[in-house]
Amino acid sequence: MLESISQRLESTFQKLRGKGVLKEEDVVASLKEVRIALLEADVNFKIVKDLITRIRDKALGETVMKSLAPGHQVVKIVHEMLTQLMGSNQSPLLAAPNPPTTIMLVGLQGSGKTTSAGKLALHFQKQDKRVLLAAADTRRPAAVEQLKSLGATLDIPVHSADALDLGGPVQDPVAICRAAVERGKKELFDVVILDTGGRLQIDESLMKELQYIRDRVRPDETLLVADAMTGQEAVSIADQFSQQIGLTGVILTKMEGDTRGGAVLSIKAATGKPIKFIGVGERLEALEPFHPERMASRILGMGDVLTLIDKAREAALHAATPAANKVFRPDTLTFEDFAEQLKQLDQMGPLESIVDMLPGRQMLKKDMDLGADKKAISRTIAIVNSMTVKERRDHSLISGSRKVRIATGSGTSVQEINQLIKQFLTAKKMLKKMTGRKARGQLQSMMRSMGA
Repeated sequence: MLESISQRLESTFQKLRGKGVLKEEDVVASLKEVRIALLEADVNFKIVKDLITRIRDKALGETVMKSLAPGHQVVKIVHEMLTQLMGSNQSPLLAAPNPPTTIMLVGLQGSGKTTSAGKLALHFQKQDKRVLLAAADTRRPAAVEQLKSLGATLDIPVHSADALDLGGPVQDPVAICRAAVERGKKELFDVVILDTGGRLQIDESLMKELQYIRDRVRPDETLLVADAMTGQEAVSIADQFSQQIGLTGVILTKMEGDTRGGAVLSIKAATGKPIKFIGVGERLEALEPFHPERMASRILGMGDVLTLIDKAREAALHAATPAANKVFRPDTLTFEDFAEQLKQLDQMGPLESIVDMLPGRQMLKKDMDLGADKKAISRTIAIVNSMTVKERRDHSLISGSRKVRIATGSGTSVQEINQLIKQFLTAKKMLKKMTGRKARGQLQSMMRSMGA
């Protein structure tokens, strides 16, 4: 996520942090690098100019220049300014005083609108909300079928044209949306999500259709789904939708790709509309509430531990077995526990996205083969699944002949079985050290912060 701009800024500020005394020319040179990085990231020129001026005025102040760690102070100022640029605080979705809360999704074809409808539905489902999806993109039949498929996967009903009892199939998106909202009221749904039509580009017919839906349905939220990969084009699209339809927020998709950062850094400043969610992958779970402060930390290479903790907590809450929530002790740790923790790690998303949230991610990525690590997790789970229940709970039972059987069953080798046992015993030793008298207090404190 935002790999290019992050590498550039991280390298620039690493030089500043290493200086005990900071001169004005050091700050000016660093801000020149920041300016180039932002422009290369496709951030609007006027926004960059205003941002650099504000950073420079604050960074060259007497308080900063004479502080004990001026380099760190400058980084802190840049972090604050980037956070302000993206909206300062998280902008949560509005809840209707009388359910259902109606959310209208708009956007161009190819932006990921229908997939985002499914992701948003799962987001509410995890909060124990009853959700109804409405398939109002009637110009693209594949969109209706795609939404129905997503609904079936999530066990969430989808309201479409064939659900209307009006004497035959009805393709009017306004009628579909109005009927969906009425159904939401009658059947006591908490949320109704309207997946409206899109086009390859903004045209008059699209805007009129969306205006009719808006006026008849009066949604509580109107969210633009925009492709972050398109940079300033996404900002321009957001501005046009905002002026003609009236947006309450934006969902930026494809943030996990090679996006330069222009959209995420410019949309709020250019349109006044907050980013409410970001899509970070193809999986339905890959939708994150947008936190400006956390994103600023990611961009500056400082990591995003709070989001990582949120993901860990969510994985634990939705774990399939009680073992996921137990407190591990070195004397009772089993292969079942070992595999369960790996499954939770897998539920948190791609390993690369997890590493992206850690401080010093560039160094970690150099030392890790993320593709190989992902395969290693799957291979470990396959090995444990090939063991008997007794073997999982007592590794000392795994003799030479048993290793051959486990290797055959998991499609691996005896050497890999030996390697896993060695890793398992190392993990037990590490756990013993972590739960020692000195470390116990720190560990308990960390677990409490994670909600364990």
